[in-house]
Amino acid sequence: MRGDILGLERRRRWGDDEKLGIVLSVGVGGATVTQVAQRHDVTRQQIYAWRHELKRKGLLSPLPEVLFLPVELDRQTELAEPVPIADTAARRPAQVELQLANGRCLRFDPALDAMTLKQVIRAVEGA
Repeated sequence: MRGDILGLERRRRWGDDEKLGIVLSVGVGGATVTQVAQRHDVTRQQIYAWRHELKRKGLLSPLPEVLFLPVELDRQTELAEPVPIADTAARRPAQVELQLANGRCLRFDPALDAMTLKQVIRAVEGA
């Protein structure tokens, strides 16, 4: 007996960026999960599963009111000489607040160097 495949191949590979785009399109312009699922030819349950997966990976906030913005670090800023502590204290720059995947919130000075910030994030997420 010979097996023939009828119809389109249903298994597709979705990247995290594609999944995130689909999940974030729910609610835009009043779109429901059902409408978004139909638009992208996936099931409603698949969208819920992707939402759960993206939250677990830290790509989607567990809090609906949180907005993620892209951040770019300038290589010159990373390699620049640190500002003396007296100057920083006098200016009192605004703090950056970062919501971590585990639900914890981290507030830090924007002048904090990238390597130190990475170490602090790993320590807080591991605790």
